[in-house]
Amino acid sequence: MHCPFCRNEDSRVVDSRTADDGMTIRRRRQCPACNKRFSTTESASLAVHKRSGVSEPFSRSKVISGVRKACQGRPVTDDQLAVLAQRVEEAIRLKGVSEIDAHDVGLAILQPLKELDLVAYLRFASVYRGFDCLEDFESAIEELRTEGEK
Repeated sequence: MHCPFCRNEDSRVVDSRTADDGMTIRRRRQCPACNKRFSTTESASLAVHKRSGVSEPFSRSKVISGVRKACQGRPVTDDQLAVLAQRVEEAIRLKGVSEIDAHDVGLAILQPLKELDLVAYLRFASVYRGFDCLEDFESAIEELRTEGEK
């Protein structure tokens, strides 16, 4: 880690704390050459592999925008969408992989969305589970009814 003030190649960690709901680590460092202090932030990167073959960083805002379309006209708040996106990211990080397929991100959204709003879940699931006909919707609705009876 280079000192941003004198460009010395060495630094000493003075303090470490978690930040961003435990997803990053903030370190306070001190340069042994000039004695100035500076902060660094460390996080594990998570990439999403898209169908086009391109990889890009995981983005909670993209999860929110995708789910927002399914929630259009439903009583779902922005705060609820933010919590959903956080839960999706945590679930993906628990898998212990640094890169995940975009389709798997969509599948990871399904359970938290089902808990949030069933109509939005059906809208979203129709895309990610590839509903082709009315029978697909009927079986998904029947599945939801069976789960609701338990």
